[in-house]
Formats: sequence, C-alpha cells, structure tokens
Amino acid sequence: MHLIRCPHCGHRDESEFVYGGPFSGARPDDPGAIQDEAWSNYLTVPDNPVGPVVECWWHANGCGAWVTIARDTATHDIREARDDRG
Repeated sequence: MHLIRCPHCGHRDESEFVYGGPFSGARPDDPGAIQDEAWSNYLTVPDNPVGPVVECWWHANGCGAWVTIARDTATHDIREARDDRG
C-alpha cells in the first residue's frame, strides 16, 4: 500500500482515498461551443503517460477533502499533495 498525505489528516493509507482521475485543468468556458467528440474526450479519455502526473484523489474515508497529488506512474512515488477545497 501507498501513503497519501492529506493536508488535514496527515499520511493515510491509499485505501482511504478514491481516485478521481487526472488533474485536467480548467473546463472549457463554453462546452456547447466545442465539438461533441472534443467534449466527450475531455470528460472520458485521460492521458496515460509514463512518468510524473498530477492526479485528484478524494479522502472518502477520512475528512472528505479533495487532494491533488503529483505521482510518478513508473515508480508510484508520491511527490507532493495539496488541499483543493479552495
């Protein structure tokens, strides 16, 4: 198991978290103005790179915070985490 650092609860087992997908940045300003295929890809087709990625995880069995982590997909090393509750 891997440990994910929750800014509120400290280092916790990954089983307490639910994977929320890659951090994809801002949503398009006007989804209705882009092609259906581009919108569908934005919602459902994540990149799958080898190496460093930024991901969103929900601390479902803890404080409920959304946490963004930087993780290396080749080694699974978690390099940083931040609170995304705003």
